[in-house]
Amino acid sequence: MLLEYAAIGMMIFVTTLVGAIAIFLGSIFGPKRVTDKKAAPYESGMSPIGPGTRQVPVRFYRVAVLFILFDIEVVFFLPWAIAFRDLGLFGLIAMLIFNIPLIIGFVYEWKKGALQWD
Repeated sequence: MLLEYAAIGMMIFVTTLVGAIAIFLGSIFGPKRVTDKKAAPYESGMSPIGPGTRQVPVRFYRVAVLFILFDIEVVFFLPWAIAFRDLGLFGLIAMLIFNIPLIIGFVYEWKKGALQWD
């Protein structure tokens, strides 16, 4: 039974190993001198204006979180909609259980005004 997953496990192992080897070789053979130019923030080849870091308003964070929330919901809706007739009542109940926390979060964000853009 678990032999079916051996290929996936081997792929995860090999990709992790290749990544670790690449990081290790980069740290050994890579340049180590830090200069002021290398430490300066990079903005598309232009001279930086102001500090390299600046605060981002919270509304951008909220929009990103809402996008991820509803994007994940849509990703799970498509296979469910395709196999809806085969799943029957069990599939409907499982999808309702999946959607209840999402709907609660959506209503909460709506009431807080997160969907209003100034």
